[in-house]
Amino acid sequence: MSDLPIGYWIKHLDRLIENDFDRVLSTETLGRRHWQVLTSLHSDPGAVADLDRRLAPFLEEGESSVAPVVEQLRARGWVEGSDPLSLTAAGRTAHDALFEKVGDARRRLAQGITDQEYRATVDVLERMSANLERG
Repeated sequence: MSDLPIGYWIKHLDRLIENDFDRVLSTETLGRRHWQVLTSLHSDPGAVADLDRRLAPFLEEGESSVAPVVEQLRARGWVEGSDPLSLTAAGRTAHDALFEKVGDARRRLAQGITDQEYRATVDVLERMSANLERG
């Protein structure tokens, strides 16, 4: 068992996940934020403000909106509209192809971890978050 605190492991894992996503998505010259916008719009079309609310926990320091990412995806012909934004047919095709790659990355991340262990870890992290949110 490591003597390093949980904060270290959370930040370390987040960096590793970010780097792995970047590697997986780099074949399409995309990053994690592009994937998050694509998958969010795939499941629930909405305005930029909706995406900003949904993805707020993932925004980096200095990143206040996903609007630039939306415009990059629009330039590719993958996003259309404004309120609501939605995926084009090409955007849905791209999402489906990327979904396979992201699924492979997630399986690699969880390799050797049972569903029960994964759910227990998420449960503990949710409760820790709730504890701090309550103050």
